[in-house]
Amino acid sequence: MRIFLIVILVFNSVSLFANVQIKLSPAQLYNLGVKLGKPEVISSVPLLGAPATVTIPPENEFIVSTSHAGLVNKIAVTIGDEVKKGQILAIINSPELLSLQQHHLQSVNELKLARADFLRDQKLYKEGVIADRRWLKTQANYHVFISHLNETRQLLSIAGLSKQEIKQLEKKHVLNSQLSIVAPISGVVLARHMMSGERVDALAPLFQVANLKKLWLDISIPQQRINLVRLGDKVTVQGMNVTARIFLLGKNVDYENQTVLVRAEIDSGLELIRPGQTVKVQISQSSENSMFKVPNSALAQYMGVTYVFIRTKAGFMAQPVQVLGRQESKTIITGEIQQNSEIALRGAVALKANFLGLGGDE
Repeated sequence: MRIFLIVILVFNSVSLFANVQIKLSPAQLYNLGVKLGKPEVISSVPLLGAPATVTIPPENEFIVSTSHAGLVNKIAVTIGDEVKKGQILAIINSPELLSLQQHHLQSVNELKLARADFLRDQKLYKEGVIADRRWLKTQANYHVFISHLNETRQLLSIAGLSKQEIKQLEKKHVLNSQLSIVAPISGVVLARHMMSGERVDALAPLFQVANLKKLWLDISIPQQRINLVRLGDKVTVQGMNVTARIFLLGKNVDYENQTVLVRAEIDSGLELIRPGQTVKVQISQSSENSMFKVPNSALAQYMGVTYVFIRTKAGFMAQPVQVLGRQESKTIITGEIQQNSEIALRGAVALKANFLGLGGDE
């Protein structure tokens, strides 16, 4: 029974403190050192900090190689250069390219002969001069040579020859051993793996080209805190005006450091950050409830409840609030506070003491 009475008394005391108006004259307000102001409205609350690495999305990064071995004759770009799609990066002198072109021209000539046989036998078959077997054989040979020609055209295209260059080869029959290495996308050259005069093998990496108009932050979150993070949370890079949004939460834990990968896409400040850079980030989370940032001096505690003091016509009213987080000299709160409410930014403890008749600070 005694414990029950104590609980009732505590509850009534808190309720009384929350509802009673604290009446003060301008002189009393001055003597207590109360400073008035409006709470700072914020859209998100800091959640946690973590290390991150700037990465390039796979679809925006390419390794440029050559399909045929040869000697590097010319290098047209270097690391850091911006290039356009189709721009020549290097020229390679490749004897293998000559053989491929010769094979293609042979396919062109064979198809011409096969087409002549096809047209001749087609006419003879309609006139009933040749048998079905011969006509079927002629058709089969003709389609085989069409396939051969398409194959050699594809091989020339893979080697780096454009459609226009292939047409010129078929028209003029002029062979060229110069193989142009071109940029597959518009972007920046991040790496070069050969020198002029060097022999390179087929499929050897020559350049690394990337489109830097989209970058990610790969964030390492301790697995104990991954449940706090949500898709859509805002990420800011400390010390830089760079922001991002989380779009992926990893499903596995790294065995060595027990962290989970969280990935965010950078939406502002791309020009301030570079791939491979290691940074520290702050993850913030938004809330459906209104959130405010106030100085620590604007808060007072009583019976385990945190209050701010809202200015009224008669003086002040104590308003219970919930503390969401702290940032150095300021605290993030939520509660029944209006954006245009005028509160005591300084002197909350003195107001509480004045109401309780303590005559001093807490």
